[in-house]
Amino acid sequence: MKVIKRLIKLTIFSAFLIILSTSGIYLYAKMNTKIEINKNNSYYLYDISDEVFFEGNGTSEWVNLNEISNYLKTATITIEDKNFYNHHGFNILRIIKAALNNLKSKSYKEGASTITQQLAKNLFLDFDKTWKRKIEEVWYTIQIESNYSKDNILEGYLNCINYGHGMYGIENASEFYFNKSAKDLTLAEAAMLVSIPKSPSNYSPLVNETKAKERQTYILNTMLKNNVISKDEYNDAINEKLTYYAKKDKLNLNTIMYYQDAVLKELESMDYTIKTHLENGGIKVYTTLDLKAQESLENSIKQNITNNDEIQVSGIIMNSNSGAILGLVGGRDYNKSEYNRALSAKRQVGSIMKPFLYYNALENGFTASTSFLSQETTFKVGNDTYAPKNYNNLYPNKAISMASAIAFSDNIYAIKTHLFLGSESLVNIAKRVGINTELNNIVSLPLGTVELNPLEITNAYATLASLGVKHKPYFIEKITDISGNVLYEHKDTSEVVLNKSTTFILNELLKGTYDYNMIDYAYPTNISISSLLTHDYGIKSGSTDTDNWIIGFNQDIVSSIWIGYDDNKEMTSDDFKYSKKIWANAVENYLKDKEEINWYSVPENVVGVIVDPITGNLATNESTHKKILYYVKGTEPSYTQEVFDEYVGVVGEEEQNINKEEIKE
Repeated sequence: MKVIKRLIKLTIFSAFLIILSTSGIYLYAKMNTKIEINKNNSYYLYDISDEVFFEGNGTSEWVNLNEISNYLKTATITIEDKNFYNHHGFNILRIIKAALNNLKSKSYKEGASTITQQLAKNLFLDFDKTWKRKIEEVWYTIQIESNYSKDNILEGYLNCINYGHGMYGIENASEFYFNKSAKDLTLAEAAMLVSIPKSPSNYSPLVNETKAKERQTYILNTMLKNNVISKDEYNDAINEKLTYYAKKDKLNLNTIMYYQDAVLKELESMDYTIKTHLENGGIKVYTTLDLKAQESLENSIKQNITNNDEIQVSGIIMNSNSGAILGLVGGRDYNKSEYNRALSAKRQVGSIMKPFLYYNALENGFTASTSFLSQETTFKVGNDTYAPKNYNNLYPNKAISMASAIAFSDNIYAIKTHLFLGSESLVNIAKRVGINTELNNIVSLPLGTVELNPLEITNAYATLASLGVKHKPYFIEKITDISGNVLYEHKDTSEVVLNKSTTFILNELLKGTYDYNMIDYAYPTNISISSLLTHDYGIKSGSTDTDNWIIGFNQDIVSSIWIGYDDNKEMTSDDFKYSKKIWANAVENYLKDKEEINWYSVPENVVGVIVDPITGNLATNESTHKKILYYVKGTEPSYTQEVFDEYVGVVGEEEQNINKEEIKE
């Protein structure tokens, strides 16, 4: 009996301590500086013309609780937190139940957040599932519950949650979907809107009306079971046909959400002073967004991909002289997939890796005329062999110049160059131009067997476009508080990493990928879009079984397009047609009506020479092909060019030994 009495006393004492400590925490929170829930996270995003393209939790659309339909309020509480008015921020029984169910299913599918917790997350936190974030959520929840009434909390929640398509807050959402104020929503409309925040990319009626209707029906059923609506109200709402005012193709609603996410990601990396202003009044963010660039990308994607719902895309237009991102697309439809491939995906890059190999070659004594024999070849690498193939198994079976190798994307020439220089040298060049992904020192590296991020490889090409100046890509030019006081300004961190003259020569060679003068045993890789181009560009495309790329630039912009499937499914022959046309249409449309678009001026120490671009020899009257190629003065070709195969071991009719000092696996 004594043991039982002690246990009872201990239990009572423990409960008393818990109550006392909990009360103390809530009292401390109440005495602490009161946090604002009707202004926090108010941010305004401006494009390069200083026009607002997004308002996050803006006070201009804030509505009082008594100006919101009772149907909407009731539906929200019923489906999100039916004990909202009876707890102090946390539903302990719900937390325990969710934890048990998650343990049983070995997942984290079931949540137990109250409306107050969700408000705390939306206003102050990201959605990472870390212990630090969970502890912060608990503290913010306690602060909110200690300082505001339940009606204040519900009002804050309904004015800040995401209803899809960039619509934050119930008034914005009501006007967007139904062209009416939140106070005028019918039960059917209210239930439809309440269905969206759980997963805007799945339950928006503009994305999938069938799924949205199923969730609306579930919400109405739940309301009926909880006796908050009558059977007649339920039947009327189920049978009400809803008409949506919103247009799916509005530029400011659907096509810049990927860009907006990129801005917010950069904003999250800012120091605490920016976040402090965000939490206490709001900020104005002046971005690098050029709506014409964004619109050019989006329209070109829509026009060129019309009959394949699964294939995905990344698109970027960047100012190569500063690193400013002018337009960015992370997928075909943000409302169906919020995954931002431009920022987060890593894909095999294929032959778009080759220009960095050829810059390295030019820097180490090669010229546009340097020749290798290109034929079907098996390379002996240490104790192993490697047999790369040209596209469609098409080989010139003769010595070709670097100019030809670039135009036709010849794999044999690339591997011979790579082995000649030593495979480590390409890794070093990649680091110089801004590729931060760790690259393996392997023989197949110039053929793009590495996976890189679209923004990362685009920025590397920007180093070529700026004639060797490396910039850090960015989305935010300036941040001010609501009164206009400057909190942050972007600072140039550019660095010269490549030789200007050498880069100019390479950029000229990249024009050969769409040049009719290069047609010989094969067509240049980008000849199919030559007729679409009205300006000069350095262009390189690349393909693997699962990925298709094109990146091109002039002295002002660099643009990339990636096409592929999220599950790495192999692409069909039809799939490979998309990227080049998307790129050409987007870039040409963006540059249309620009006042001055010039190619690069020839550096003083560089000379242009008329040569046969296939062989690299000086052109003669009998030459079939004639083209001006560029050389550092003193390295111009003679009538007979040396072919460098004696330096590279191959397994062919006559096996040769590789100089192992030149090859580092």
